[in-house]
Amino acid sequence: MSGGPGDKGANAEDSPWSVKTVAMKIAGWIDRLGSIWITGQIAELSARPGSRVAFVTLRDTAENVSLQIMCPMKLLKENPEIKEGSEVVVHGKPSFYTARGTLAIWADQIRAVGVGELLARIERLRKQLAAEGLTDPRRKRPLPFLPAGVGLVTGRASAAQQDVLSIARARWPQVRFHLREVAVQGPGAAQAVIAALRELQGLSGVEVIILARGGGSVEDLLTFSEEALCRAVAACPVPVVSAIGHETDRPLVDDVADVRAATPTDAAKRTVPDVAVERSRLHEMRGRSAAALRAWVDREQARLAALAARPVLADPHAMLRARADGLVGARDALRRSILGRLERERHAVAASAARLAALGPAATLARGYALVQSADGELLRDPSQTKTGDRLRIRLAGGVLGAMTTKEIP
Repeated sequence: MSGGPGDKGANAEDSPWSVKTVAMKIAGWIDRLGSIWITGQIAELSARPGSRVAFVTLRDTAENVSLQIMCPMKLLKENPEIKEGSEVVVHGKPSFYTARGTLAIWADQIRAVGVGELLARIERLRKQLAAEGLTDPRRKRPLPFLPAGVGLVTGRASAAQQDVLSIARARWPQVRFHLREVAVQGPGAAQAVIAALRELQGLSGVEVIILARGGGSVEDLLTFSEEALCRAVAACPVPVVSAIGHETDRPLVDDVADVRAATPTDAAKRTVPDVAVERSRLHEMRGRSAAALRAWVDREQARLAALAARPVLADPHAMLRARADGLVGARDALRRSILGRLERERHAVAASAARLAALGPAATLARGYALVQSADGELLRDPSQTKTGDRLRIRLAGGVLGAMTTKEIP
């Protein structure tokens, strides 16, 4: 590090700079910055009567960072709308006071940010959040039907707080609230709301968080359009209900919250069910269930009665008896058929036997015929089959005779 006003040479461990040298170098660097434009919110304004200089603490609207501003008293007199909590634009030259080691800005211009400029800035941020997907309806989470605990971030003893608590407890007396009262307007309000939101989301019993505030002007509701708060709501692991102002008010936190309620009263109704309505629904459902059950029983009884009236169930043995009678008749018919067939076959066999007996050799022999066979059993039909001296067998009806040929008979 070297160079700049009051340079005392190179800086090193064996040649460190003095405090004065460092302070003078810082003052030189800041002096080279020249005049700048700054925007922020007035956290504190000190303007003593008779003093020619006013002291203003200018705070960043998103972060916990502040600067000291000094300006001629006449600038405040020329702009009476400038007060604590106002959004302002300042033109001035920063200076580092070496004796005290502090930074301050001497302002030569200061003006309040107009409503149109605020709205334009809000719309630019709204488009940026939408481009990042933080306002996408698909990332919205449904609220639990009956939350075990409800976190409520609201102003101290505010009408919005009373509306939420009274309506919710009238609807469900057992509902449990975790209340965090914070500043909802002015310097540091956004950081206070973020701190309360993070504290509540860390509690195990909190299942939904409500951000509630009454109505007001664009400037009054500016806290709930701060980028840091919007991102904290979008990152909250617990569903968040935004109930800021009236139905026509639309701060940016409404876009990133899981549910946007038109009013704090609407937020209580959306978050906590009405015990009377739920009991009425239960009673109605019980009645409908009982009626449906009775109708079903009646239909089943009618079906059973119709089934019982059918002949097969009214007298199941009748069908068996009919089947048994049919089997007996079929059996008798089969027996008669078999017996008749046997009788016919018996007669046919007898007739065949008679024909065989009539046509057989035994009957022929009985009529006086004989069978002549050679000694080796060959049936002889012609005398030429024998010669003199051949032994013959003659079969008669009464038995067999032995014979021998003696001579030929012409």
